[in-house]
Amino acid sequence: MCGITGFVQWNRDLTQESELLVRMTDSLSNRGPDASGTWISNPCAFGHRRLSVMDPENGAQPMHALQGDYSYTVVYNGELYNAPELKKELLQRGHHFRTQCDTEVLLASYIEWGPACVEKFNGIFAFAIWDGGREQVFIARDRLGVKPLFYSNAKDALVFGSEPKALLLHPDVEAAVGPEGLAEVFIVGPARTPGHGVYSSLHELKPAHAMIYSRSGMKTYAYWKLESVKHEHNLEETAAEVRRLLQDTLERQLASDVPVCSLLSGGLDSSALSALAVDYYNRTGQGQVSTYSVDYVDNAKHFQAHSFQPGADGPWIQRMVDELQTDHHWIEIENGELVHALTQAMLVRDLPGMADVDSSLYLFCKEIKKGATVAISGEAADEVFGGYPWFHRDEMLNSGTFPWSVAPDMRAGLLSPDIREWIRPLDYLADRYSDAVAEVPLLDGETGKTAQMRVMSYLNITRFMPTLLDRKDRMSMGAGLEVRVPYCDHRLIQYVFNIPWEMKITGGREKGILRKALEGVLPDDVLYRKKSPYPKTHNPQYLAAVKQQVLEILDDPTSPILPLIDKVQIRNLASSPDASSNLPWFGQLMSGPQLFAYLTQINSWLKTYHVAIR
Repeated sequence: MCGITGFVQWNRDLTQESELLVRMTDSLSNRGPDASGTWISNPCAFGHRRLSVMDPENGAQPMHALQGDYSYTVVYNGELYNAPELKKELLQRGHHFRTQCDTEVLLASYIEWGPACVEKFNGIFAFAIWDGGREQVFIARDRLGVKPLFYSNAKDALVFGSEPKALLLHPDVEAAVGPEGLAEVFIVGPARTPGHGVYSSLHELKPAHAMIYSRSGMKTYAYWKLESVKHEHNLEETAAEVRRLLQDTLERQLASDVPVCSLLSGGLDSSALSALAVDYYNRTGQGQVSTYSVDYVDNAKHFQAHSFQPGADGPWIQRMVDELQTDHHWIEIENGELVHALTQAMLVRDLPGMADVDSSLYLFCKEIKKGATVAISGEAADEVFGGYPWFHRDEMLNSGTFPWSVAPDMRAGLLSPDIREWIRPLDYLADRYSDAVAEVPLLDGETGKTAQMRVMSYLNITRFMPTLLDRKDRMSMGAGLEVRVPYCDHRLIQYVFNIPWEMKITGGREKGILRKALEGVLPDDVLYRKKSPYPKTHNPQYLAAVKQQVLEILDDPTSPILPLIDKVQIRNLASSPDASSNLPWFGQLMSGPQLFAYLTQINSWLKTYHVAIR
């Protein structure tokens, strides 16, 4: 993976802007530690930071091509998993290739098919192409939004980049936040509305969207969307197709010229990917698979089982390591490291995020990077197959809002009265929920429980899943590690989206159809283990540390968060000896400790980025 950035300006000589372009490009050095490249040719300036994965010797970017009298230049972040098939088709159409990298395949695909090329891609990507023939820039993002892309149509320039930090270095892009941005941070966050960049002058190019920018203006459009169709397969056929799609996806994503590992939690999703990877490596003679797991020092001592996290992962991880005979690496994180890394996790996001759920992943990825460059991870299985508690609990299904947005009234009550009146957080959340529900493509005549479960699936795929994909991208790329997510293959997601709910929970179990599809792949005890989420620290020292940080922020009159919050309410929470430890806040993982850590991240973000509120 890589980092891309650039700007397009029709009425200015950009050859004088090389220093700016280099600074914007180098701000993304964590995403691409192996090489750097820039290119300026009026009216276009492109920058690229490279993490070498395929054909390290020949894949330098920006990459150029000539077709007749016209030139084309691309900067690209991602992987095309169907590059071999595309390359074969392009060779038959008369194209020639000088490298083995998918960047050249992507550029040739654009030259051959124009903007329609994205419809042929299977992969994760964000890229920009200067089309000298049409005198336009074409920008596109993968269907599920695994790879990020932000843009600003500021003044008379288009500015774009993989992360906000690159855009914020451009003089036409300001670190300012208005009422919508504050509502995103305080009531939607750490999730984010698709397309919203939080900063007033920034936008996110939505997943499955493309943009054409020319002298006549900007056009953005969707090139793909989830569709509702009648499911025609019986149970056995459905399980077989799920297994076929998952196996094909994983084998495509194991392709790399650098070491690949698998993240292993001992749960269904990661264990399945690890088992399929071991099987593929055994069949192809590629040796032993490396696996990695994460936990916290002394976590077993403080672990408390509850409905969202019924058991510790350690014994299950060892069960799978013994079963698969992987080269396993146990990573343990100190609570002090976890607190210290909250700031770094915010910096790689350019926004407050998922608190220690972010910082732990960042530290985990830094350790993995010492032995691997590419990792396989189980993100999205719960969203796609219906694994979360809110798929199964009536009070969450009928909550009338995003079920992961826990206790919105409490969250709104943490704001100062003036800010609450200005941003109207509960109205904002209700409007975003209504917008999301209105998008759902129901089948004709679909009502009742069937319609309700389709809505829940759609909300999870288009609203909650991007939160976890953002987290995985920023924390892993912040450590220079590429993470691939096989459950995000668009073919698999489209297929499973239309499996009837009764079939998805076959056997009366969450993700029942996935369990059935994996029969014979995993030991039965692992196959039918109750879902357990990403591990978090249970050490009371962590809660005490983040509470203390919040109290110090409240005592510092220069803290930029103070005008935004109800200081008395938050002080009461932070001063409470025990009531806040299980305070519901966001999703299934984040409670009191994560709320306090999030507030410290907001304060650090406002201070570090000199965010203007207006």
